[in-house]
Amino acid sequence: MSRALYLHGAYDARVAPFNLREGQPGEVLLDVAAVGLCGSDLHYYKDGGIGSATIREPFVPGHEFGGYLCEALPEQGLAAGALVAVDPNRACGTCEFCHRGHFNLCPNVKFIGAPPFDGAMTGRIWVPTSQVVALPEGMTPLEAVMLEPLGVAIHAVDLAKPRLLERVALIGCGPIGLLILQVLKVAGAGEIVAVDPQAHRREAAAKLGAAHVGADLSIVREVTGRTGCDLVVEATNSPDGFRDAVLAAKIGGRVVMVGIPDGDVYTLPAAETRRRGLKIKFARRMGEVYPRAIELVTRRKVDVASMVTHEVGLDEAPRAFQRHAESAPGVIKTLIYPNR
Repeated sequence: MSRALYLHGAYDARVAPFNLREGQPGEVLLDVAAVGLCGSDLHYYKDGGIGSATIREPFVPGHEFGGYLCEALPEQGLAAGALVAVDPNRACGTCEFCHRGHFNLCPNVKFIGAPPFDGAMTGRIWVPTSQVVALPEGMTPLEAVMLEPLGVAIHAVDLAKPRLLERVALIGCGPIGLLILQVLKVAGAGEIVAVDPQAHRREAAAKLGAAHVGADLSIVREVTGRTGCDLVVEATNSPDGFRDAVLAAKIGGRVVMVGIPDGDVYTLPAAETRRRGLKIKFARRMGEVYPRAIELVTRRKVDVASMVTHEVGLDEAPRAFQRHAESAPGVIKTLIYPNR
């Protein structure tokens, strides 16, 4: 019998036996190669849910993953044993929002690793063949895992539409923020002013090309002469993230909100927002971005490995969740190898 990491509720992660369900028509079985501990997994751990998606019974998280095919998919040109990635988002395809092309916003989505749908923090998982993403020869399990968060970053930058050489304030330098930083540079953004309270994350942002880094918004005021930036991208887990993004923005500026706040609540000074006349967008998941994510990795335009600070087996996974919840020094991204 295989095992899995279960979330039972807030701050309750346990490894226990896992009964693999029967496969359904149109599904293929994967041996999980690796799975990322994502910020949304952490919200399920810390808050017991995200909005209406709450833990009502123990479930297995994990939506950033790659795996080895247990059987061939000849219609996709894939042999048994091939390493593949998986798009966790299965939109219904029939609702009003899907017809508008907003598959990432589908209210009827079946999302692998979000309750009640078990995810990949286990040894084997059945996935729809339509969600299997073929990978080029030589791609590693780590890179396969990081395609999903990189896709989130690509979608955020698509929404941001950075102008050539435009200065950008980046609020939050966790894994998504660091990926956004790199995609912004590929997209032609100018100086990036990165803000994060943790020194090791600021250091990572500087190594990846941020022109200025600081622990708080004083760095934005210093660099811009207190006027703020035309474009601000927020990627924190803080209820103050929206406030900080507003305060970092120039009058008439644009803000893209990517992070999910702890407690599912934002704090926001209304007058500061109104008086700036800001244009605000919210990012949720991603669109059809895997081909671009794969190209960015294979062409070495984005370094996905540098932010992976911890790699652990399944038995160490509960402690990994705890480390992330405590914002332990040195922690940016953890990968879990369930079959190690």
